[in-house]
Amino acid sequence: MNGCFEGVGLRCLFKGVSTAAPKPPRYLLVFDFDETIINENSDDSVIKAAPGQALPEHIRQTFRDGFYNEYMQRVFEYLGDQGVKMLNYKTVYENIPLSPGMPELFQFLSKNQDQFEIILLSDANMFGIECSLRAAGVYSLFRKIFSNPSGFDKRGYLTLGPYHTHKCPQCPANMCKRKILTEYLTERAQEGAEFERVFYVGDAANDFCPSVALTSTDIAFPRKGYPMHQMTQEMEKKQPRAFQATVVPWDSAVEVGCYLQELLKKKC
Repeated sequence: MNGCFEGVGLRCLFKGVSTAAPKPPRYLLVFDFDETIINENSDDSVIKAAPGQALPEHIRQTFRDGFYNEYMQRVFEYLGDQGVKMLNYKTVYENIPLSPGMPELFQFLSKNQDQFEIILLSDANMFGIECSLRAAGVYSLFRKIFSNPSGFDKRGYLTLGPYHTHKCPQCPANMCKRKILTEYLTERAQEGAEFERVFYVGDAANDFCPSVALTSTDIAFPRKGYPMHQMTQEMEKKQPRAFQATVVPWDSAVEVGCYLQELLKKKC
């Protein structure tokens, strides 16, 4: 493992002489899934289960920008017609590789679970996400997963629904991650949880929307060269300082872990 992940526990162990353990700092860490936790788009990956690992043209032509969820409903219906079953999907989802450095980041987080509350916001589907996270051995790290509802009907077809409705003009019709994150923070505040900072790790345009709502104490971790990163750069050029959060781009999730590691050292 990268050396920057070493030694946090011991640095904190000998601080002060008080016998009362101080309340540990609490941070909210938000992950996207596709091309963030995993190194592929899981909706593209499931096409591997189709005959010839491809979709017919008449299915692909039904795609409309902003209505990807509806498109995937048709894709899953087609795959069901072709005999694709639960085990086929499960095999695909379990074998999607994690993004570079993500295993090391999850090892770090598993050793510092008292410092971070971790949630996942994804426009994929619950079945696929759970398969992937369980296969990677990291499912238990997440307090809550927000994604489109999915399951298998009486025919054995994978079915998909929209997560919710919203009025955000920037986001797909079925999901606005800013709405989800804002409501979650409100809910947790009512429950007495106070986060010193929010960290957001993502890659896509629909990750840019919630990151705009972050404050000056928060950190946005956009994957380098992906839409979220490009949009933060464009916003900075057009509206300097309008994007309040500190932007820390990453190629490898080890870079995210190192940043969090340094933060914990400063708190010790």
